Amino acid sequence: MRTALLAIWRYLRAFLIICLCLYAGNALAALLPVTIPGSIIGMLILFFLLAFQLVPPDWVRPGSMLLIRYMALLFVPISVGVMGYTELLSAQFGPIVISCVVSTFIVLLTVGVVADKLLGKAKGGADE
Repeated sequence: MRTALLAIWRYLRAFLIICLCLYAGNALAALLPVTIPGSIIGMLILFFLLAFQLVPPDWVRPGSMLLIRYMALLFVPISVGVMGYTELLSAQFGPIVISCVVSTFIVLLTVGVVADKLLGKAKGGADE
């Protein structure tokens, strides 16, 4: 009985921390003059809490693992919602595909250059 209550407490604590970061991000997004989604700000808040070890990762792990396990199921409502905009998406198909391809190449180029610089420094800094 005690083990079950402890497991429930771990899940509740994890979801509470995740939800508090989400609500803090939404509140901060409402106050900022820049239009950044509150969920993104909340994710950054959670990242900084974990990065600066203000929240131990073990406190968030049970809830995050559960959300990751069922992530595909969580995308179903979004996918159904996107189907409602089929006409708009088909009308803008060209620009969408071009922006996806161009941004993919920009990301690949950026990652390649940064990795080359970092690996060059790790090898001793001399390019051969």
